[in-house]
Amino acid sequence: MSYTKEQIEKAVKSKGHVWFEGAKDYDLNIVGVRNSSTGNAVTNVFDDSITVSFKENGAWQFKQYPITTDPGTKAVKEFHNVNGVARLVPGQYRSSHTIGLHQGKYEALRQQKPVKVYRDKNKDMQFDENTIQEGIFGINIHRSNPKTESTYVENWSEGCQVFKRVKDFDEFMEICRKGRDAFSNSFTYTLIQSKDIVA
Repeated sequence: MSYTKEQIEKAVKSKGHVWFEGAKDYDLNIVGVRNSSTGNAVTNVFDDSITVSFKENGAWQFKQYPITTDPGTKAVKEFHNVNGVARLVPGQYRSSHTIGLHQGKYEALRQQKPVKVYRDKNKDMQFDENTIQEGIFGINIHRSNPKTESTYVENWSEGCQVFKRVKDFDEFMEICRKGRDAFSNSFTYTLIQSKDIVA
């Protein structure tokens, strides 16, 4: 599903979240959109989106990339946290991420402040939303396949927001570096659901 900057802005504001109006260039609105049409089923594919809205030379720019906001099949079945696999709760997380190393390997947006996650440990291939934890769990925004793109999520995500294509991720990170240089190394991430967006 393709969105517009105006649709994303309206949905973010409708949830009572802050929208950065772009008083200066590269004041980034980083917004994930979880696909509501699949319900709570584990799809194991990159069927969500991440969008970035910002001004460049005073003009609004809008980017949208395919990602997953949900863990994949392997992660759901083989999670490493005793409380179950993590899945980010929709909401706005102010200054939640910073440019840093993902697993000590490459630059990504790394969680630096607490976020809320659902925990699910029954492995029934349906995401449960009964248990919520808040904390720093390494819910990063990173890429999947380092060379091209991934077809299936599997364990690329155990709660992270993960790009399908490396070229998209590289472009996204270049925008984030410009945001860091214009403001600070601190980024707000907002997660909404596709059902929150109206035409």
